[in-house]
Amino acid sequence: MAFAPMGPEASFFEVLDRHRESLLAALRRGGQEPPSGGSRVASRFEDSVGLQMVSHCTTRKIKSDSPKSVKKFALILKILSMIYKLVQSNTYATKRDIYYTDSQLFGNQTVVDNIINDISCMLKVSRRSLHILSTSKGLIAGNLRYIEEDGTKVNCTCGATAVAVPSNIQGIRNLVTDAKFVLIVEKDATFQRLLDDNFCNKLSPCIMITGKGVPDLNTRLLVKKLWDTFHVPVFTLVDADPHGIEIMCIYKYGSMSMSFEAHHLTVPAIRWLGLLPSDLKRLNVPKDSLIPLTNRDQMKLDSILRRPYVTCQPFWRKEMEIMADSKMKAEIQALTFLSSDYLSRVYLPNKLKFGGWI
Repeated sequence: MAFAPMGPEASFFEVLDRHRESLLAALRRGGQEPPSGGSRVASRFEDSVGLQMVSHCTTRKIKSDSPKSVKKFALILKILSMIYKLVQSNTYATKRDIYYTDSQLFGNQTVVDNIINDISCMLKVSRRSLHILSTSKGLIAGNLRYIEEDGTKVNCTCGATAVAVPSNIQGIRNLVTDAKFVLIVEKDATFQRLLDDNFCNKLSPCIMITGKGVPDLNTRLLVKKLWDTFHVPVFTLVDADPHGIEIMCIYKYGSMSMSFEAHHLTVPAIRWLGLLPSDLKRLNVPKDSLIPLTNRDQMKLDSILRRPYVTCQPFWRKEMEIMADSKMKAEIQALTFLSSDYLSRVYLPNKLKFGGWI
């Protein structure tokens, strides 16, 4: 059973439908992006996967008889023993649960997080396989229904409130949607504003997701599951600043810290819908709505421009060069100078109708 479309007429989605056909054609050819090269360091870039760990990267040895690593060795054994008990009893725990079993021993949550990542990497398995779950912070809304592992039926149909991203993405089943596209929104404030403006119903059928900034593991897993299940276009709406671009890159290409799970987390078919630095001039956004780049912003931007995947994204590079030359950045909220609902009423509909993504 599917939802009945309530939004724009079919011709509105003509460009989106053509884009989806090109994505499906690329999948049939065995990839999601045009062929490109990448550098070989601890992580390797492949256009159809993203950043992934190489087999010949540098490794660390942690010894039980070394004063420098004896504590780390003991903590790894402690967490391994807990994982063993979880697997044996077929139960699950969050990283927070593990930390609070002996908070004085671990010291802080970061120690636990890093050890769990090291164990996942060492054993070449996902956290889920270790029976360790992450706490979700993301939200989802729109034309989507599914059943959770415990049999709970979830309907994400857009309303005044959104649904929390499940903590067990692998366990959800029977996903149903008529969505023409998925929109990833960087910030919760923008996501909530689009909900308040009834964006999902106006541009139905669609799905909206936010990771509330840097996405947690479950939000990334959900975006990947939606792509693998439905193969509809996936777009990002982020601030026109280096931090927003970084977040978009995490969804699309992954991160160094999670490169060993790239196949389960990345969606290289993602496109940058907005806010583009070139949009600021095109829309005559006033200078007093812009923010000067800080030294930290400039360093982040320079770092992104040096990454291997930028070589196969010339339009991304051009946008980042526009930002670097102007030395200015902007939040999505800068569009409110045109009208309070300009984002949902004009900007996004026009971008989607006329193919304004890169």
